[in-house]
Amino acid sequence: MINRLLLAAASLVALTAAAPPEKGMPPLTPQTTSSGGPLDPDQKKVRFDTGDLSIEVLPATQSIAGKAVLNFTALAPVKRLVIDLDRNLPISAVSIDGKPLPRSAWSNPEGRASIALPRTVGTGQKVAATITYGGTPHVAVRAPWDGGFVWSQTKDGQPWVATAVQMEGCDLFWPCIDYPTYEPQQLDIHLTVPKGVKGISNGVLQGTTTLADGRTTWNWRVKHPTLYGVALNVGPYEEISGTYKSRFGNSIPMYYWYLPGEKAQAEGLFAEFAPTLDFFESMIGPYPFGDQKLGVVETPHKGMEHMTINAYGNNYAKTPNGFDDLFQHEFAHEFFGNQLTASNWDDFWLHEGPGSYMQPLYGQWREGDARYISMMLAGRPGIRNETPIVMGKPQSAEDVYNDKGGRGGDIYQKGSWTLHTLRGLIGDEAFFKSLRLAIYGRDDPKPGNFQPIYRTTPEYIAYVNQVTGRNYQWFFDVYLYEAALPQLVQTRTGGTLTLQWKTPRNKPFPMPVEVSVDGKVTTLAMTGGKDTLAVAPTAHVVLDPSMKILRQSDQVDAFQAWRASQMGAAK
Repeated sequence: MINRLLLAAASLVALTAAAPPEKGMPPLTPQTTSSGGPLDPDQKKVRFDTGDLSIEVLPATQSIAGKAVLNFTALAPVKRLVIDLDRNLPISAVSIDGKPLPRSAWSNPEGRASIALPRTVGTGQKVAATITYGGTPHVAVRAPWDGGFVWSQTKDGQPWVATAVQMEGCDLFWPCIDYPTYEPQQLDIHLTVPKGVKGISNGVLQGTTTLADGRTTWNWRVKHPTLYGVALNVGPYEEISGTYKSRFGNSIPMYYWYLPGEKAQAEGLFAEFAPTLDFFESMIGPYPFGDQKLGVVETPHKGMEHMTINAYGNNYAKTPNGFDDLFQHEFAHEFFGNQLTASNWDDFWLHEGPGSYMQPLYGQWREGDARYISMMLAGRPGIRNETPIVMGKPQSAEDVYNDKGGRGGDIYQKGSWTLHTLRGLIGDEAFFKSLRLAIYGRDDPKPGNFQPIYRTTPEYIAYVNQVTGRNYQWFFDVYLYEAALPQLVQTRTGGTLTLQWKTPRNKPFPMPVEVSVDGKVTTLAMTGGKDTLAVAPTAHVVLDPSMKILRQSDQVDAFQAWRASQMGAAK
């Protein structure tokens, strides 16, 4: 998802105004708003194998009509299927293995439908549920941070519709098990749209069907889709396409769907696709979905990492960095979010921390160290340190992203700075190798030799330890599992400089520190979190002169306090 700091830096002017939520819109239940919340015991008894999703989008009434065929394998004997779906999209029919069920066989009072099966499905057996549903889907109040449909129009009044559901989950518009590890192996999406507009979605286009009245059905097939990454886009799109010849030997189709009248800007953005791919493939590894597509579609909301069809609503904003930050950030999530998916939202930072770090890393790849450190420093004042990034217990998406806890923004910039500090500590070779192992499960990824993977924070830490041959748990204990940053305390007595790390609960933190003394840089080992250096009483001393370490800063704290006071005074 987009970093709030990125949004603040970008233009807030929309191409067209999205429709506001209608008054009296039925509220979402706590169950529906809690994406990734606790599973029902019967959900744990099945594996979601494949799905076939047919949805007609009806802009005139801001409604949808859907039918979903969901195929499961029983992991234990199961007597009922429990499927997440917003109750504001009533279910009108259910069939199991092709046989219709009586209306009494299902209920959905709180957004978690319970379907009584006509027979117990034994371990290893298959079961297929066909669910017909429809109605008025939830309208996104502030997409993409608040999920739902965005009903909008182009300047000439044509429908322009998008979905964005990361916070509330897939059940806002299609039946699913709304938990990160329940991605199907394959999902077919049949998107029916009004005459004159296109229906753009995930994966590979299998063809279109034109109905008698001019409506068209766009048939897509996506493999291993991230659940919240499934997206519907409707509009009078024009298309730019091309092919990227990968350094790994495969050819990757690239598409950008944009609104009419923007050809020059669209071509400028499309020109960024190939260099961005080259950066990721050279620094990280092969694009995970090269056999499907690199797809981007213009949306009436800011953006979102919808797998193989990233949403783009940045108005082609320019930055001093020389590339479109929003496009690059959302594309980064194809690796961190869609290829590597957090097993639970408590590990949300595994999506957003590396995803944010890729922007300054790209700046370094393009222009060198000065651009890199300038971009890193630009994000430093946004780190709030109010709660730990990782709690070590299951969380919903809202638990993590809720601003009241302060963690939402820190999974971006604090996550990015944690990786920056780790890279400086263990070196580039170990850093990128551990990252590749976490993303692909191997250090020699090539197209076809890996699959999307689920990851936890402890698993990533284990890869760092494995690659380096050392135990860096102390590093992550302070940066991820504590709120406050480590403080570097310096004392000068006579000709001796003493440095000591101060950490929450006095946790060990033997982080080496570079010290510049009259321009000569020395590294202190800081074994045991403390070290000394002989310096002349008149020497000019600068700690960590290359800004390699994320640590508490008096000047940043003072700036944050001043900024908060200014914002309070402006209200």
